[in-house]
Amino acid sequence: MRGDYQQLVDEISAALGAPATLEDRDFGLIAFGAHEGDDDLVMDPVRTRSILQRRSTAAVRAWFEAFGIARATTALRIPPDPAAGVFKGRICLPVRHRGIVHGYVWLLDDGHLTDLELGGGGTPPDPRIEQAMESAAGIGALLAAEARAGAELGDLLRALLLSRPGERSSAAAALRDGLRSAPDAPLMVVAVTPWDVPEADQAPLPNLPGLLAACTLPAANASANGSTNGAEAPRPAPSAPAARRTTPAPPPRATADAPSLAALVRLRSPSSLAAAHTVAEHLLRSPRAGGGLAPSGADSRTLPVAAGLGTPVRELAGLPTTWHEALAAARAARAEPRLGPVAEWAAIGSYRLLTGLPSAEPDSTVRPLLAPAHSELARTAEVFLDCAGQAGRAAQALGIHRQTLYYRLGRVEKLTGLDLDEGGDRLLLHMALKTARL
Repeated sequence: MRGDYQQLVDEISAALGAPATLEDRDFGLIAFGAHEGDDDLVMDPVRTRSILQRRSTAAVRAWFEAFGIARATTALRIPPDPAAGVFKGRICLPVRHRGIVHGYVWLLDDGHLTDLELGGGGTPPDPRIEQAMESAAGIGALLAAEARAGAELGDLLRALLLSRPGERSSAAAALRDGLRSAPDAPLMVVAVTPWDVPEADQAPLPNLPGLLAACTLPAANASANGSTNGAEAPRPAPSAPAARRTTPAPPPRATADAPSLAALVRLRSPSSLAAAHTVAEHLLRSPRAGGGLAPSGADSRTLPVAAGLGTPVRELAGLPTTWHEALAAARAARAEPRLGPVAEWAAIGSYRLLTGLPSAEPDSTVRPLLAPAHSELARTAEVFLDCAGQAGRAAQALGIHRQTLYYRLGRVEKLTGLDLDEGGDRLLLHMALKTARL
């Protein structure tokens, strides 16, 4: 099917005598026509970047969308803007099918298309534009068909990832039929969280090596500590007596209701994760990565979006396990940026345990420390515990004098009632601080 796109793009380039580029509606590169001229300026930075990096930047996307390309039904002109790296004007052909925009064909105009009539306002378009729009309509039909096929596979993948143990064999068989064969190589699920899901979302998968299917999962079912495996989630431990629960609980985490993306990737071998990393890095550059969220009061040490990789498996029935591992790794990378933006399950250390704990309010003893007014004290305590209680290392990491460190730790003990000379109290505080950022 990708060869069909290239043929149609070449037809448009030939009809209008200009190099054409085809991008999907998220501005990911699909195909491009050859530039055969001698004028290197025709290859302006925007087109060069799109071809080399296979995606346009968010700034370029905003610039083009400001001209109404997502609503256009006919060809339209985009003027040059050297400040944005757009040295040449463009003609944009919206790629639509049944009223839905699936992408755009871009034609660089070095001046020879200036007098070309695009149509509109009762004026018929130039026959060459009509021919190009017919080819664009053909591309739209192909993209729509690819999106439908991808959506069907995504539905099968979602059904398997959310299946209970007794349903997994049949769900795996359905996905195997959808893939038209049993994968003959190790598989892995990549998780990206959070992920934006527009209404009536249906877009083809990016053309990436090893990417077989993708789906979104709502937050209620995507949580790595949820009960999608058919087992009842463990009950949280009883909190402290009511007399001690006087501090209000912190606000819920802003991404708690955000969906996540699951991408099924075929690997060359269990030890070769290059394909999974490539898919994760590509998805993180998508405008949908991050879920469009800008949480207020979020910890500045967390990442807005991250990706996680689970453990490779051979059988489709093992995908729910690797999915929960991947989502846990993504959550850990968001909470601990040094692990991300792409984290592997095997590399997240203590977060393998913390991400598996049931969601619950912070321990009442530590809850006062989690108030925004005490964020500096909370960070001091966490760094101190990360440094295994070594004051010199902690003071250096924080960039403060050792006496300042001792003063802050004393305030932490007074605020929480914990004794940082006791291993059990240290463990409780350390786990609470880490879990609070998940």
